[in-house]
Amino acid sequence: MLQLNKVHHIAIICSDYQKSKHFYTEILGLEIIQEVFREERQSHKLDLALNGIYTIELFSFPEPPKRISRPEAAGLRHLAFEVNDIAKTRQYLTDYKLVCEEIREDEYTQKRFFFTTDPDDLPIEFYES
Repeated sequence: MLQLNKVHHIAIICSDYQKSKHFYTEILGLEIIQEVFREERQSHKLDLALNGIYTIELFSFPEPPKRISRPEAAGLRHLAFEVNDIAKTRQYLTDYKLVCEEIREDEYTQKRFFFTTDPDDLPIEFYES
């Protein structure tokens, strides 16, 4: 049987590199591990860590096609982060002028969560531990 150890990273392609870099590093607080510009591809690549663990590769490419978010399409649905205080997290993000859904409760786990989006409309979920 195949043995998988863990999810290594999540790759995200953005349309505005500076705006997305700001969102993931300044608003969400992910740490920059490495940042490179690949001249031959006209592409930035930003490696980001969450609590010291490599988590996200943020790419930019010239004129990427827009991601379909609504109605929900087949494929990867969203990115989710676990948080300790859901209300405090939502308030923090709304202070940055992000549009956040109201806090809901998962009917199966009774845990609270809400969604917002990144600068390219990628759904981001925050789920209370």
